[in-house]
Amino acid sequence: MGQDISTDAADTARDENNADVMVGRRLRALRLEAGLSLTELAGQAGISVGALSQIERGVSSLRVRTLWPLATALGVDAARLLEDSAESNDIYCVRAGNRRDIPVHSEGVRKQLLSPPGAALTGMLVEVEPGGGTAEAYSHQGHEFGFVMQGTAQLVIDGTTYHLRTGDSFAFRSLLLHSFRNEGDERCIIIWINATKKSEVRDDE
Repeated sequence: MGQDISTDAADTARDENNADVMVGRRLRALRLEAGLSLTELAGQAGISVGALSQIERGVSSLRVRTLWPLATALGVDAARLLEDSAESNDIYCVRAGNRRDIPVHSEGVRKQLLSPPGAALTGMLVEVEPGGGTAEAYSHQGHEFGFVMQGTAQLVIDGTTYHLRTGDSFAFRSLLLHSFRNEGDERCIIIWINATKKSEVRDDE
C-alpha cells in the first residue's frame, strides 16, 4: 500500500512539473511575441525578474496572484496562459491549425506565419491567387529565400524578371526592389523565409 501511495505521489509531482514547464514555455512565447524583455514584462506585472525567469523555466508554478498581472501586461486573457493542449503553439512549434495570418494589402495574396514567436527567421506560407500579387515593388532589411510548392509565379528582383514553376527556388537580398505576381490559372503556394523578424515585416509587403 505504501509503495502505491509513493508511486502516485511521484506521478502527481511529475505531472505538475510538466504542467509548469508547458505554462512557462507558453508565457515566454507570449512575451517574445509581444516584443517584451524579461525586465519589461516583470516591471509591468509588478514581479521580480528572478520570479518571472523561474516561471518561464518551469522551476516554479504560476500563482493566481501573478497570473492576472502577467495576462494584463501581455494583453491576453488569463486562460491563454493556462491552456492545457498539446496542440497549442509554443516557443518551438507552430501547429498546422494554429497559424496566424499576416495582414497584407496586396490583391489576392494571403500570408500565414510558419515560424514560432521570437524565431530569428520569419517563415511564411504565401498563397497567391491567379492574377494576384504585389501592387508595386518594395524593399526592406534582410535576406529572403523561397520555394515554389505549387503553381507558377513571376518574380521581379532588381528589374530582372524570373518565371518560376513548381519546384523552383530563389534567394536574394531584401534591399533589392522586388515584387511577385501569379500570372497562371491556378493558385501559387510558396514557402517564403525572411531573415527580418516578424515585427519588422511591413503590412503592405
